Amino acid sequence: MGIPTKDMIRKKQNTKIKVNKDSTLLTFLQEKFPEKSRSNLKSILSHRLLFVNGAIQTRHDTPLQAGDMVEISTARGNVELRHPKLRMLYEDAHLIVVEKKCGLLTVATHQDSRETTVFSILKNYVKKSNQRANIYTVHRLDRETSGVLVFAKTQQLQEYMRTYWHQLVTRRVYFAVVHGDLKDRQGTIVSWLTEDNNRALVYASSVDDGGKKAVTHYKVLGYNSELDSSSLELSLETGRTNQIRVQLASKGYPVVGDRKYGNGNQHSPVDRLCLHARLIEFIHPVLEQKVSFEAPIPKEFRQFK
Repeated sequence: MGIPTKDMIRKKQNTKIKVNKDSTLLTFLQEKFPEKSRSNLKSILSHRLLFVNGAIQTRHDTPLQAGDMVEISTARGNVELRHPKLRMLYEDAHLIVVEKKCGLLTVATHQDSRETTVFSILKNYVKKSNQRANIYTVHRLDRETSGVLVFAKTQQLQEYMRTYWHQLVTRRVYFAVVHGDLKDRQGTIVSWLTEDNNRALVYASSVDDGGKKAVTHYKVLGYNSELDSSSLELSLETGRTNQIRVQLASKGYPVVGDRKYGNGNQHSPVDRLCLHARLIEFIHPVLEQKVSFEAPIPKEFRQFK
């Protein structure tokens, strides 16, 4: 099939109105559509028919700046995503960005083919507005890891983002709580990761043994002497399977709650893996603008401060 071009992944756009001065969304709409009542304009927002710079907006007090593009769709409105383990962060005609809670798979595996996943939730969500719509996985998070996930709305865009992932993504930041007190308050972990034959475990080597090179930068944010745990901010230079968990465990500082590579929930006040994908920043492949999405650190992690 080949790598899709940007023209291939662009969808036909509705007529857009360019903002020529700073304003709020409702004020802008009232000026552009004086024949419509305030309630009619708010109805457009509540039915999720309005986009600002490609993203759905529902708040009438959304600030606008000169140069922004406002689009009103004549299609059926999008339903609101409602799920206890998934929160919508962003949606436009091309991408969906969500915050995943701990315990939810990104996509189904052969062993969990009937389990509810982020993919299945979002697939049902987009089909409520358009039965022909679909969703495509761009990257994944482990079941036990919470945080920001990006999905594409077309297969062509999925392929494009996967192919040019390292060129598109400019920043990925995680938050973790680990066992122990790191001597170096900041540094870089470089190792080579290899999956076992069953792809169940990943092993780290400090020398090139033919595995995939993995690079993680870290900074210690704090140490809890009572729990003998450290809070870390981690930036990924590469994105290998289980990268953070394997690298930290190999250095003697496993992530708290890690049953796979560490000590599980031993000496932990929370019943979960203490790893969270806090932020992702990337070049939007269609809008060609840098976008950034952040999910706040889970409240239960405060117990380690």
